[in-house]
Amino acid sequence: MMEIRLDYGLVSPNGIRSLRDLETYLHGSDLKPALLELVKLRASILNGCAFCIDMHSKEARARGEMEQRLYGLAAWRETPFFSERKCAVLAWT
Repeated sequence: MMEIRLDYGLVSPNGIRSLRDLETYLHGSDLKPALLELVKLRASILNGCAFCIDMHSKEARARGEMEQRLYGLAAWRETPFFSERKCAVLAWT
């Protein structure tokens, strides 16, 4: 079991509010839920958060994401697995 190291809601309630606002915005966009999970997984990789990487990789698989793309996500620029649109979204992340 991974241990929670920081209570973000306690330390930075405004930061958490901003993340929730971003989540609301993204869910209102035309990005499909599976692609949103790739965005969240990519952000988790960048942040080095093992808990979030685990959570978002499982959610991406549940939404039908291919394991090959999940494995290649850390090096997405070097793989042929992502469309031009997906690459643009991953670059935005």
